[in-house]
Amino acid sequence: MADHYVLYGSYASYYTAKSRSYLRKKGVPFVERLPSDPLFRSKVRPTSGSHRIPQLLTPEGEVFQDTVVIQDHLETRFTELPAIPDSPKQRIFVHLMELLASEGLVRLAWLHRWMFEENYSFVKSDFGRSFKPQGSDEELLKYGNLIADRMMSYGLPKSTPEARADLDRTYQELLGLFEAHLIKHPYFLGGHPSAADYAIMGAMHAHLGRDPAGLRMMQDYAPRTFRWVENMLTPEVQSPEFFDVPVAYLQNDEVPATALNLLKFLATEFCQQFVLGALAFDQAMREEPPESGAVLDSEHDQPTLAARSVHYRGADYQHKTSLYAVWLGQRAQRAYQSLSRQQQSAVDAQIDAPLLADLLRAPVSVWLQRVDNRFTADPV
Repeated sequence: MADHYVLYGSYASYYTAKSRSYLRKKGVPFVERLPSDPLFRSKVRPTSGSHRIPQLLTPEGEVFQDTVVIQDHLETRFTELPAIPDSPKQRIFVHLMELLASEGLVRLAWLHRWMFEENYSFVKSDFGRSFKPQGSDEELLKYGNLIADRMMSYGLPKSTPEARADLDRTYQELLGLFEAHLIKHPYFLGGHPSAADYAIMGAMHAHLGRDPAGLRMMQDYAPRTFRWVENMLTPEVQSPEFFDVPVAYLQNDEVPATALNLLKFLATEFCQQFVLGALAFDQAMREEPPESGAVLDSEHDQPTLAARSVHYRGADYQHKTSLYAVWLGQRAQRAYQSLSRQQQSAVDAQIDAPLLADLLRAPVSVWLQRVDNRFTADPV
C-alpha cells in the first residue's frame, strides 16, 4: 500500500482549492490526480458513492469526499497546525467562516466565472485539461464546452453590464476588507492558517484568483490578497512578509476586528439563506420526526428539501433547504451550544450581527450526521 494520500480534483474546481491548500499547509504527503485517472472511476467513485470532487484516497484504501470531511479525518492524524482553534471566540469564528466563506461565496464566484465572457476561453480549456490532459486544443474545447454548457444551465441570470457591475462591486468590497486585514496579519487568526483560511480559498483561488476577469480585479485592487493566495498554495507556513510572526493562533482568544468585519460583510450578503435553511429544516423534522440513524435521502449525497414556507423576522419566505448547508451550519451551532453562558455572551458581544446570532441560536430538533457520504438523523 502506498504511503501517501491521493487527492482527486482539478485546478478549476472551487472545492479542490480548499483541500489542496489544506494538505500543503498541513504537510500531508499526497499526490494530486485528475478525475480522468482510471482509478477514480474504478475505485474512488464507487467507494464514495459520489461523482463530486475533491475526493481523497488514503494509504489504507479509504475514500473521503467533501472538503470538511477530508479535513476532519486528517486532523486526527496530523495534529500540528490545527485547523480548528480550541478557544471559544476563535472557534465560533472559524465555524461561521466554514459556512459563509465557502457556501456563501460559491454563488458570487460561480456568477463571476460565467457572466464574464472574457473567462470562457481559459475556463473551457482548463476544464478540458481535467478530462483529457494531453488533448489537442480542439479536444480541450470539446470537453470544456460540455462542462460549460452544463454549468451555465443551472439558472444563470442574463449577463448585462449592470449585472456584471453589481458582481464587481460586491467582489471589490470583499477584496477591500481582505486587504485591510492582510496589512497586519498573514492569516485570519494570526500566524498559521485555520479552516477559515481554507474555506475562502475556493472562491479566492479556483475562480476569482484564476479566471481572467476575477484575477484582473484582484491584481488591480488587492495585491496583498493576490500574494496571500500565492502563499496559500505553498507548503511554507511563514511568508517572507511576516517572517517574525509566531506560527500560532493569536493569544487570548483574539479575533482581529478586520477579520470580524469581513465575516459581518459575508453575513450581510449571504447569511439569511442559511438561517432560513436552519428554520425550514427544523420545521420539517418536527412535522415528521425521523428515527435515530435514519438516512434522510439514500439516493443523494447533498439533497435539497422541497420548498416550504418559513416565517422569519416578520416576513414569509419560500425556501428550498440544502442539507449540506444545514450540516455545515450545525458545526457552528454545536460549538456555540457547548459553551457556557458566559462564553456565549462573549461570543455574542464579539459578533454583534443579528443574522449570525439567529443562525447560532436557531432551534435544532435533529442534528445531522454524515455517514458513508449520506446524511443521517440524530434527534435531540
